[in-house]
Amino acid sequence: MKDSFHINTKVLGLIGHPIKHSYSPFIHNIAIELKKLDYIYLPFDVPAANLRNVVKGMNALGIKGFNVTIPHKESIIQYLSNLSEEASIIGSVNTVTNDLGKLTGYNTDVNGVVETLIPYKDEITGSQVCVVGAGGGSRAVIYALIRHFKPAKIFLINRTEGRAELLKNYFNAKMKFDGFKTRELFPPDLVEVFRDSKLIINATPVGMFPENDDSITRLENSFVKGQIIFDLVYNPPKTKLLQLAEKKGAIALDGLKMLVHQAAKAFEIWTGEQVPVEELQRSLELYISD
Repeated sequence: MKDSFHINTKVLGLIGHPIKHSYSPFIHNIAIELKKLDYIYLPFDVPAANLRNVVKGMNALGIKGFNVTIPHKESIIQYLSNLSEEASIIGSVNTVTNDLGKLTGYNTDVNGVVETLIPYKDEITGSQVCVVGAGGGSRAVIYALIRHFKPAKIFLINRTEGRAELLKNYFNAKMKFDGFKTRELFPPDLVEVFRDSKLIINATPVGMFPENDDSITRLENSFVKGQIIFDLVYNPPKTKLLQLAEKKGAIALDGLKMLVHQAAKAFEIWTGEQVPVEELQRSLELYISD
């Protein structure tokens, strides 16, 4: 992988906190190598209190673009000049371009969600689905579901039901979808809701390394054969949630495909170059298995 740069090298990056275990630097630097571009992608650990100054610094240094991850996907919007159509509706940004000091925010998580779920579109359309979480990731998921998959009903489930209610009201107003129901994340009360859902999406960091043994539910009777369980967590690829679901014959989808597709779209926005996502995913899987 490229490990050198010079005065004309364009800099891309990632801001978030924590980011120690992010695979984004690996993915983007492999993409740079595949396309033989004079770029480098660097991670920047940015606590919430430093976000404003870091964005100003990114702008001043002429950094070409950067990804945004937890906990900044929503709070960064106040520091941007423009938003893409999907980022404006979602209210969450994961990709920023810097065009001569004008910062524009995009949400390529949508691309990752759509590419992961598109093989199951016919099963999802007109069905009941569950989205667990009420943060930036869940916003992209909800937008993708309403815009591209058209489920009949979406259960929004969160540890604080009030936040789920806020999200319901937000998307009801923004996208005119009135099929929302909200619930508190209390697994014993959710068994029937989960079992009746064709698709369950975990859009929280629960189960992410190093808390590998965590899960949004430990109740195996929450899952049924043929159901689709999609966990946005990608480290580890096989989360506790997916292990439990597979035991009951459910289809388990990890977050790696979403990660690679959202990265490929961000890379295209920054560089104008399309990268072979299958090759990127193979490289990432080999890297993780080492």
